[in-house]
Amino acid sequence: MNEKIKKVNQVLERYGRKARNLIPILQHVQEIYKYLPEDVMEFIASELGISAGQVFGAATFYAHFTLEPKGKYVIKVCDGTACHVRKSTDILRTLQAELKLDAKKHTSDDGLFTLETVACLGACGLAPVMVVNDEVFGSMTREKTIEVLNRYRSLEVKND
Repeated sequence: MNEKIKKVNQVLERYGRKARNLIPILQHVQEIYKYLPEDVMEFIASELGISAGQVFGAATFYAHFTLEPKGKYVIKVCDGTACHVRKSTDILRTLQAELKLDAKKHTSDDGLFTLETVACLGACGLAPVMVVNDEVFGSMTREKTIEVLNRYRSLEVKND
């Protein structure tokens, strides 16, 4: 049994292999892998005795779940009204250019960064705002955005 399936089996055992526990099972699996791999969802479906469509349906219905791997650093750029008016799109474009991302590609080639746009981060007084994992950065400019990105890049150089 490969390591991936072994971990999923442990999760399924914890939740009693019951279809009614699908959401917590998916949450737990996503904590492990940082996303929901297709083969894992198919395995979960077969083990719970439900269709793969039911598992995929739940995984795509809830915004919390992701079907794509995320980077070590998830960057969320607010595009709510206050941030948008204060040019959050400049921050988004700067990050896309620096990380070589676009509307379809959200994770950098090195797997370090995932870029997401969110409707509101609840920090309107700091607009425009971005969050890297749980760290909030306010009053962002293009220059500050590059500084923050370089700060996280330098953490990786130190860890090598």
